[in-house]
Amino acid sequence: MDATRRVTAVLGPTNTGKTHHAIERMLSHRTGVIGLPLRLLAREVYDRIVAKVGPSVVALVTGEERIVPDRTQYWVCTTEAMPLEIGADFVAVDEIQLCADADRGHVFTDRLLRARGLNETLFLGSDTMRGAIAGLVPHVTFLKRDRMSTLKYAGSKKISRMPERSAIVGFSVENVYAIAELIRRQKGGCAVVMGALSPRTRNAQVALYQNGDVDYLVATDAIGMGLNLDIKHVAFSATAKFDGRRMRALYPQELAQIAGRAGRHTEDGTFGVTGEVRPFDEETVEAIETHRFQPVKKLHWRNESLDFGSAERLIRSLEEPTYNDWLTRARDADDLLALKALSALPEVQDRLTEPKRVQLLWDVCRIPDFRSSTGPEHTTLLTRIFEFLVGRGLGGGRIPSDWLATAIKRIDKTEGDIDTLSRRLAYIRTWTYVTQRKNWVEDESHWREETRAVEDRLSDALHAALTQRFVDRRTSVLLRRLKQKEALVAEVNDKGEVTVEGEFAGKLEGFRFKQDASATPDAARTLAQAAIQALKPEFHLRADRFYNAPDTELDFTEQGGLMWGTNAVGKLVKGTEPAKPTVEAFVDEEAGPEVVEKVRRRLQHFIDRKVAAQFEPLLNMSRDETLTGLARGFAFRLTEAMGVLPREQVAAEVKELDQDARGALRKHGVRFGQFTIFLPALLKPAPTRLRLVLWSLWNGLQEFPESPPPGLVTIPNVQEVPKMHYTLAGYHPAGARAIRIDMLERLADILRQKDSRAGFEATPDMLSITGMTLDQFADLMGGLGYKGEKAERPKVKAEVAKTPEISEEAAAAIAAGVPIPEEVSILAPVAEPEPEAAPEMEAFYTFTWAPKPRHPRPERGPRPERKEGAPRGDRPQGERPQGDRPRREGQGDRPKHDRPKGDRPKGDFKGKPNRDDRQKSFEARPPRPEKPIDPDNPFAALLALKGKV
Repeated sequence: MDATRRVTAVLGPTNTGKTHHAIERMLSHRTGVIGLPLRLLAREVYDRIVAKVGPSVVALVTGEERIVPDRTQYWVCTTEAMPLEIGADFVAVDEIQLCADADRGHVFTDRLLRARGLNETLFLGSDTMRGAIAGLVPHVTFLKRDRMSTLKYAGSKKISRMPERSAIVGFSVENVYAIAELIRRQKGGCAVVMGALSPRTRNAQVALYQNGDVDYLVATDAIGMGLNLDIKHVAFSATAKFDGRRMRALYPQELAQIAGRAGRHTEDGTFGVTGEVRPFDEETVEAIETHRFQPVKKLHWRNESLDFGSAERLIRSLEEPTYNDWLTRARDADDLLALKALSALPEVQDRLTEPKRVQLLWDVCRIPDFRSSTGPEHTTLLTRIFEFLVGRGLGGGRIPSDWLATAIKRIDKTEGDIDTLSRRLAYIRTWTYVTQRKNWVEDESHWREETRAVEDRLSDALHAALTQRFVDRRTSVLLRRLKQKEALVAEVNDKGEVTVEGEFAGKLEGFRFKQDASATPDAARTLAQAAIQALKPEFHLRADRFYNAPDTELDFTEQGGLMWGTNAVGKLVKGTEPAKPTVEAFVDEEAGPEVVEKVRRRLQHFIDRKVAAQFEPLLNMSRDETLTGLARGFAFRLTEAMGVLPREQVAAEVKELDQDARGALRKHGVRFGQFTIFLPALLKPAPTRLRLVLWSLWNGLQEFPESPPPGLVTIPNVQEVPKMHYTLAGYHPAGARAIRIDMLERLADILRQKDSRAGFEATPDMLSITGMTLDQFADLMGGLGYKGEKAERPKVKAEVAKTPEISEEAAAAIAAGVPIPEEVSILAPVAEPEPEAAPEMEAFYTFTWAPKPRHPRPERGPRPERKEGAPRGDRPQGERPQGDRPRREGQGDRPKHDRPKGDRPKGDFKGKPNRDDRQKSFEARPPRPEKPIDPDNPFAALLALKGKV
């Protein structure tokens, strides 16, 4: 062989610098071509060569990408796209051991047999190819290269214990995504590399890993083909893959090709397994570590001399067998299967009239199925493209621009999840491949740029989606800072948001740090440590601001919480008395005891002042030392009830109170109502809200009743709600509604002046007080012990005075300004009355006192007959509770024995009886001692004159 056309096989394991050697050799020649197994690797090598010699002399040719400058000297291609007819000085084929691959092996075998440089040819690959190359390539020179570093087996490791700078390898998209999601939660994130990614997306993902933003890489076996990454450990999450036909276990040499990515240059690497994968056996481990494998015995081959006479002859030429001992006919590839499917279609057969059309059909069938579509979808697309290209002439047609534009427009959308974007990328790769074919589309440069732009946009969107899903930048930054042993910088802004190294860590709510729940467990501890360090001075500053804050910035909730603005800073705790609660501060332990005590004291001051302000009349009454005896005891009962007592609960105590005791209590604002004893000042919304909270706290309720909205006279009466809750809220249940206590007493004052035995009707004042309709008022009265009988009557309308009308003659005389003649009648004749319409009816109720007995009364004997003239005595009128009668102008409190007997009002009197005509009653007890006249009584002067006149 001529020394100027030498062929050299550079063989050895991974990390031996074979690709670097080939690049250096190619650049030493004037022209050169290098074929690489992956589009990703081709792009990487292209970038390396461009960095050395510039882009003007370097071409990149792949199935979907074509960059060919006018002065091209060096061609970087995928193996399938290598130009063999240009006569380059140098030719190199990388990963030549793929000649044994069942799918693409025939392409690499063809390059091994036919690709030659004018001066030098290099075949790069595994040492397992030595025998096959020696048997097929005459006069070849072998150059063995040893691995630069050591590769060791590290056994099985859990992903949670995976060392940094590790690559986890999976063999399906689902497996890769699942592992990436797990690493994100446990380690802060990872980069994702798959063969289906576009070079732009793959480079962006690799940059995340290479720059140290993430320390983990999840990839398919695509990383085994020459991608140079800074990997220290390779872990296999599976040892079997689907090869397009079936699931099979990976061969040891395939495992070694991937594991060899660990370690770079002189830095040693390790490999192992993870997840549920069984550890490697000793033989496999030894083979990978020593790089000794069974030599390749057979190379896949397909006839390169094709017959385009007809579709049948083309298929026969592709299926031609080989008789070389080193070669075996490759199984039917996707392009051959597509050719068989299309050539069987009648519409395609009718167009195969010339060899050029058969060759065109073969070119169409070689369009890769990037979408991995099943069924006739890919075949239908190829048929449509072939019909466009055949056109009317001899293969002179073009794919219509409007049809192509519509197809690309459907794909050009950057929204969607990872799977959607991946599918769109696969679709655009089909059109990228189509536009790279010569004379297939009009305005080739435009459509090549258009498809490339769409691919770039989709690639960027996919990279962003992958990063958003599988990379927690915050955790990655924190872990990198900790790894570098740097102090973490944490800050707290005005809104209480805590950032660590610029990443959101959580929020300071009051005096408690609420950490961001989205942090991974590993990052959560780091975030907490860094955040607490930043929050220590912030706790003290915030405690000082809180201690000096006015009471207007603090408030309590209806469930006993204590708020500072919108932040919960504590809660009320049951104290020694109902009106003396204590507080519990919500402060993180890391803030320190000083902050806790300062917050607690401020909260205690707030609630003490709040109780003193809202319950001032009640507290003044409890501290009044002039109250003695029964009055003091009753004041204590009223203080315990926080200013509101149902009268039925203290009926006996009320009866025992004399007028002096009642007067002393009235000075403090106590009102003895017919239904409730209360302090009107404590029925306002603010004291009511506080009373409900303190009472619920004192009684240990789990859920506190809430006060009604202010301003409502009545509210619904819910049967499930205890009556005491309504009383504390300032309402009295009656029927379907509960009426406000003070308004009920106003109503009771009016009702006492009505004759409840004979019956009475509701007045507008009654309805105005309650704000009810007549039917609602009847239901309320029923709840108060009255019986209402409904009836109807004609509605009385007010009489309208009619103005006499002037006759027409009188009106004309007045208008003319002349006197009205005597014979002219001034008044107009009276019109005949219209027939009366049916009277309008109105409903009304008649109310009588008819309380329901609460307990069955015992049987009584016959009532003794009362002699004529004998006093009537007391007669029970039902269980109607008694309150203080309304005092008319100028009337004071009358002594109890001077009040008229009986529990029911006697009705209205038309005339006032003579005092001397009254019958005198006699009592069998000594007369009561005269009491001194109260100087504060407005009627003191009249009482002093009593008996002197």
